[in-house]
Amino acid sequence: MSKMKLNLGPQHPSTHGVLRLILDVDGEKILGCEPVIGYLHRGMEKMAEGMTYLQYLPTVDRVDYLSGFFNSFAFVSAVEKLLKIEVPERASIIRVLLMELNRIASHLLWLGTYLLDLGAVSPFFYTFRERELILNYFEKITGQRMMYNYFVFGGVRHDIEYLDEIPPIVKTIIEKLEDYEKLLTDNPIFLSRTKNTGVLTRGEALAYSITGPNLRASNSHLDFRTQSDLYKKFEFKIAKADEGDCYARYKVRLDEIRESAKIIYQAIDILQLRFGEINTGLKPLNLNIEAGEAFSDVETPRGLTTCCIKSDGSDKPYRVKWRTGSFYAVQLLPKLLIGNTLSDVMAIYGSLDVMLPEVDR
Repeated sequence: MSKMKLNLGPQHPSTHGVLRLILDVDGEKILGCEPVIGYLHRGMEKMAEGMTYLQYLPTVDRVDYLSGFFNSFAFVSAVEKLLKIEVPERASIIRVLLMELNRIASHLLWLGTYLLDLGAVSPFFYTFRERELILNYFEKITGQRMMYNYFVFGGVRHDIEYLDEIPPIVKTIIEKLEDYEKLLTDNPIFLSRTKNTGVLTRGEALAYSITGPNLRASNSHLDFRTQSDLYKKFEFKIAKADEGDCYARYKVRLDEIRESAKIIYQAIDILQLRFGEINTGLKPLNLNIEAGEAFSDVETPRGLTTCCIKSDGSDKPYRVKWRTGSFYAVQLLPKLLIGNTLSDVMAIYGSLDVMLPEVDR
């Protein structure tokens, strides 16, 4: 059979965003892959230079709209370093609680859409059913189901309420997680599509600067939460696997949901003690920050996200730079796809949990 070039995308065929893959194929076999990004580019970094810090704050949730709390934390904590201000402990615990709920919601969406990519329709509705429970709670707390704008410089907008509603939500999700595993973990079709497919070794993952579940599925313990003062009060295990294939990435994310549940329960126990105050934000409309640089890291559902801010002393950032996990995951595609078949493309690409908004930021 003759060789040919095949365009997959950018018209959104299971790619969860406008990504174009130029594939060199010989029949069904993939000989080459060139990812083409930029179709979605919104200039999130350049846009910051024309906005005040407070004006830019509501937009950062959109860097990855499935991880709004994480992006918001990365930005506000970098600004807090420039301002040299301390965040009240209660506000920090609230941030952890909401970020871990956000992590579970993100992983549930990944699982549902990944299985849809593989041809399994029913689990998509199951995972979205459970995800709705978390989004309903977020709407109660922030007024939004996505793009929350709840974290502010120095704390959170207001104290958290309805804590007693969270344990039943988490309990339901963990129970349903067992149902998902009964459907999937030993499913011969799912195993044939994911086992020994898209194998990424630990050395390769580190060489490509991969972080998050994609790295931990390749026999690595690297989880930046263990290095963060934000999580020093919490006990949890690092979810990892050794095989580095699509199936390992699936197992790591399911295990991570369980570990996030443990953190959530611990955070609720602390918050129910009703200790301390929260900072509801700095009062001046325009922050004139001294010249300097600061950066902040956070372990998001898709790996390490870093926000770096350079200030020139005005009320607007001189430069804002985002480092996101999905951008590095896209670089893996030429390596992981070559030698596999066309039917493996979405099985491999979907397992990486790439969000195009944080690639074309």
